[in-house]
Amino acid sequence: MSGPTDRLTPRSVRRGAALACVFAGVLMSGAATGSWIEEPEGEGADSVPVAAGDDAPRDAGDAARLVSRSGDRWAAAYSPQEYERLRLSLEGEYVGTGIAVSRTADGRIVVNEVHADSPAERAGILPGDEIVTIDGAGLDGGAVTDAVGRLRGSDQPAAAGPGSTVLLGLVRAGERWEAEVARARLTAETVSVTREVPGVTRIHVSSFTRGSAGQLREAVGGVPAGDAVLLDLRGNGGGLLTEAAQAASVFLDGGLVATYDVHGDQRALHAEPGGDTRTPLVVLVDGGTMSSAELLAAALQDRNRAVLVGSRTFGKGTVQMPSEQPDGSVAELTVGYYATPSGRTVDEERPVEPDLPVDAGEDAEEKARTVLDGLAAGPG
Repeated sequence: MSGPTDRLTPRSVRRGAALACVFAGVLMSGAATGSWIEEPEGEGADSVPVAAGDDAPRDAGDAARLVSRSGDRWAAAYSPQEYERLRLSLEGEYVGTGIAVSRTADGRIVVNEVHADSPAERAGILPGDEIVTIDGAGLDGGAVTDAVGRLRGSDQPAAAGPGSTVLLGLVRAGERWEAEVARARLTAETVSVTREVPGVTRIHVSSFTRGSAGQLREAVGGVPAGDAVLLDLRGNGGGLLTEAAQAASVFLDGGLVATYDVHGDQRALHAEPGGDTRTPLVVLVDGGTMSSAELLAAALQDRNRAVLVGSRTFGKGTVQMPSEQPDGSVAELTVGYYATPSGRTVDEERPVEPDLPVDAGEDAEEKARTVLDGLAAGPG
């Protein structure tokens, strides 16, 4: 069973609508504006598991009852099958077709990203394609999480596994066509790298599943000499605390990353020595930056390693752990809270505040690049 996580699973937004949360946070923010990768059934930015709460899983049995009595707003209940999908998602794996989708302002579901060497890529699906039907049923302006669940097959009585197929009705450049796509067990790529302007490498981390820190370290290792790093944590719904701590190690030379407690037992997360402490670093944050992502951003801010640019983060500083129940269902309950190196706790009233806020209408990345220019120039 997985260790502590800080995935976002607010009961009010869980299941059904949105939170498919795996990265629970993702779902929540993803429902409005984000991009959902089918994996996380939760992805959403999302990506998988489902939370319990107000509308607990039909067969989450003992876990659902425990969660409903707990009064824990972040608690979640899973059937054995749901928890297995969640476990896989946290391990960086998922069953799906390899696309991320989002809902446009006019209610259409469009493909945002197609993973390399995925079944979707082999079926010829491209970013920008609109999905109008799934297995013959229209999407009817529904929530993106509904589309994600149907892509994954989690809407079926027995969740569709690797090798099952889904028939997509698509529209590209006004032409309607269909593609039958086989689901497969895929590895989530949570780190992406772009270099849109000379001198700045942007590294986006979408969530902290197993292996995310390694992907980040590899990405930083490939940054061209002389480039500054723009670490983009916008829309990152969190994930594994240990991965966030290891991600901090990429930019710190040892030292405290965070403290947290499990039922009052105090514990600490430390960075490993030897990280890159010299490359100019700005971290982009927004209201979709949650949980483990907030922990990382706050640690780099408290340790004076990075300048935070953007808007206030989501504000979730709780830690959850899973507990298997007698009927095999799994309850995930809050067991403690984390604090930043300076002792700050994080909640909705006290989220992580950017050092340099971005006003409505301002370009956050442009503002971040300006800061990086100043950091690269050094003290005047």
